[in-house]
Amino acid sequence: MINLISLCQNAEKIGISGHIRPDGDCVGSTMGLWQFLSRRFPEKKVEVRLERPSELYDFVPGVSKIVDNEDDVVYDVYFVVDSVPERIGMAEKYYNAAKIKVNIDHHITNEGAGDMCYIDAGASSASELVYDLIKEADPEGEYMDESLAKTLYLGIIQDCGVFGYSNTSSKTMRIAADLISYGFDFPKLIDETFYEKTFLQNKVLGEALQKSVLCLSGQFIYSILTREDIDRLGAGEHDFEGIVNQLRYTKGVKAAAFLHEIPEGGYKVSLRSGGDVDVAKAASAFGGGGHVRAAGCTLKGTPGQIVERLTAQISEQL
Repeated sequence: MINLISLCQNAEKIGISGHIRPDGDCVGSTMGLWQFLSRRFPEKKVEVRLERPSELYDFVPGVSKIVDNEDDVVYDVYFVVDSVPERIGMAEKYYNAAKIKVNIDHHITNEGAGDMCYIDAGASSASELVYDLIKEADPEGEYMDESLAKTLYLGIIQDCGVFGYSNTSSKTMRIAADLISYGFDFPKLIDETFYEKTFLQNKVLGEALQKSVLCLSGQFIYSILTREDIDRLGAGEHDFEGIVNQLRYTKGVKAAAFLHEIPEGGYKVSLRSGGDVDVAKAASAFGGGGHVRAAGCTLKGTPGQIVERLTAQISEQL
């Protein structure tokens, strides 16, 4: 396991990044690491370089301090969390220039990168791994408080489906028990960040369900929203959360895909499985990655071409 104290004690500038289009676990793990290192080393420059997360996560301490300007800073230590370096967008140049490169991740398709790695595909989330590192560095809990505990808990529940996905382990539950002991309102956090949707998000979900297609003898379901659909609805990148999970809950379905057209061209593909299909294997065939039950990739082509390629991958496993 990486020792955060020995790694960072001689550093003056520390950088942290997660993947593009950050989700709850990306926010929880990067900002949780930022909170701890900022408290433990107040004399050091600790910065997070990350795409602007959804407004849903504005309450997380440190989100307002995310650095989005470009400069020539060279970091002594640079952490890539919940991702491979190739998926951190513009921040990749800072990672490449850093003196020490560190990779923390739980995706099964990540073989590890940089000078030091903490990769555990059995973990529920990157936030669980950051918790491990913090506990190792701060066994007495001197720097753990309600806000840090809440940040890490946020990341964990987002990636394990509030303890409903198969990546939830007994260790995950023990960590969650420790975190909620710090006294934050965890039922409210779950409601507001996992279940609650805006009226627009409900409309987008309705559109996706209405346009869904069932195939492969009812075992595979997919839905596609084009740029025309998205513009007509007035939707943004943060309005698609949970759609693929809802598709996967269809009776008889073993794998689900939700595709939406992205501004830079092509379609972002989110894949989910009940376990009979390894969607990480399917995503990896197209340059993506993830977990057995949850994965994603980005594909170019017409919707028909993309669906044909995805269906072939899913069919091969079924």
